[in-house]
Amino acid sequence: MPQSFRHPDILEIARAEGKVTVEGLAERFGVSVQTIRRDLTDLANAGRLTRVHGGATLPSGIRNIVYEERRQLNSAAKEAMARRAAEFIPDNACIFMNIGTSTEALARELTSRENLITVTNNINVAQIMGANRNCQTTLTGGSFRHTDGGLVGEMAAASLDSFKFDIAIIGCSGVDDDGELLDYDPQEVMVSQHALSRARHSILLADASKFTRNAPICIGSVNQIDTIVTNAPLPDAIAARCASSGTEVILTSGG
Repeated sequence: MPQSFRHPDILEIARAEGKVTVEGLAERFGVSVQTIRRDLTDLANAGRLTRVHGGATLPSGIRNIVYEERRQLNSAAKEAMARRAAEFIPDNACIFMNIGTSTEALARELTSRENLITVTNNINVAQIMGANRNCQTTLTGGSFRHTDGGLVGEMAAASLDSFKFDIAIIGCSGVDDDGELLDYDPQEVMVSQHALSRARHSILLADASKFTRNAPICIGSVNQIDTIVTNAPLPDAIAARCASSGTEVILTSGG
């Protein structure tokens, strides 16, 4: 396969898996590891990938992945994580879910629950949960973000003051080696931060790709999270931080 034809396929694999490896791509395309290294270097020079030891990841710059693409990114893993996280959420609970495709997947797992009170700044989550007439769904208000149906800003954060959540479930755009939860928009981050401060228990939904991505704004730390639901073992540094803080890590069996 000519190099120019490999590049789109390499990018598609990176979008689906969050990371590509030199050896894995060499085996997939039937070429030498030296050839793949040149491909990855070319893609990195073009700003399409970021080179890391043994492979490459999606760029960690300021620009976020288009939301519709994110819906398809690691969708099987997100569905498996959602099924597992749903086991923590009983009927009659008051919960918060923030903006993201992982929380949307969780909402789809909760549509048959009884007497849930769901507060969200995610219009997509509200539409999913609103189909269940046996549950109450509340939107936060705030500034509407056209790219993903999110409600953000000070008004959205302040609207959480009258709630005490049994469980706050959040997603994020990345988790760095220091265990910091990262995202792109400070107006969104303030809502997630406030939700965590108003919750008795917190759950982070983060598929494996999130541990290879970076973002500029800090939500908080894994030390502040009670339970992490993910689809692959955590990097050693983050796993050590979770162990020291007592953060429970749940690995899904699917996705």
